[in-house]
Amino acid sequence: MHVLEVKDVSKSFPLPSQDGDSGANRLSVLGGVSFVVEHGETVAIMGPSGGGKSTLLSLLSGLDRPDQGQIMVLDQDIAAMNSTELNSFRARSIGIVFQQFQLLEHFTALENVRLPLDLRGVPAREADRIAHEKLDRVGLKDRSHHFPDQMSRGECQRVAIARVLAMGAPLIFADEPTGSLDAKNGKAVMDLLFASAKELGAAVVLVTHDAELAKRCHRTLKIENGRLS
Repeated sequence: MHVLEVKDVSKSFPLPSQDGDSGANRLSVLGGVSFVVEHGETVAIMGPSGGGKSTLLSLLSGLDRPDQGQIMVLDQDIAAMNSTELNSFRARSIGIVFQQFQLLEHFTALENVRLPLDLRGVPAREADRIAHEKLDRVGLKDRSHHFPDQMSRGECQRVAIARVLAMGAPLIFADEPTGSLDAKNGKAVMDLLFASAKELGAAVVLVTHDAELAKRCHRTLKIENGRLS
């Protein structure tokens, strides 16, 4: 069983007509995309701006839905799930590391890492234990009670990674994970993500413009004008 299987996925968006309404004309962003990702594999998705990378990542992570095709995660078609089913499945099976971290500003590092566990109904004591363990794993044991605005950008990205690791998801997506970091912090963050994913046996699919980062992955998919090459 593949951890991810994408079958003939297409996505388009309506173009406004001259009177301001969305007409029949549509902009095709993705056309007939198909590929698979195996357990424990690391895959980079590269391509020019506007080529469809971000749209594809949104579809793969269940944040948007395709016009046609299937997105199978652990043999489950997430494109066919309703919102309740998708939210529940994603909380167990899919972790996302965003470029801008997506941390809650009024939550401490510990509370941000705990959040997906709390949403899954993990008992408070166990959630605390796991969150502390993952913060320690990313080198932020002494920052657990700090808020995002009290930490550096590199530390915030490590909190975001700790949050994903706390989920224990078999599939991790990363959207330009080093895009807002300097070279030193970017390398440290990716060293951590790759090592942690290997320990978990998780697959990592990342969108990046960084050719050196892509070289660290098992393989690279190139997307341009909505199609893989």
